[in-house]
Amino acid sequence: MSKVIHVHLIFEKRDYYFGSVNAIYTVLNADQIGIKQSTLAHAGLSDGGVKLTKRAIIRQSHLIRCKQ
Repeated sequence: MSKVIHVHLIFEKRDYYFGSVNAIYTVLNADQIGIKQSTLAHAGLSDGGVKLTKRAIIRQSHLIRCKQ
């Protein structure tokens, strides 16, 4: 199963989906989401884990796929 990180920007009311913490910072910057990359990387997000900031809600989960 693939990891998916959902970032919801509270004030902009926008949702983004990423495959890694590093990928988040290729599109958004620390000011937009309210947390530095190194801090988020060490936050210990796990399956179902949530990190709240003043500007964003960041969740990690798994992408469920059908067997072929």
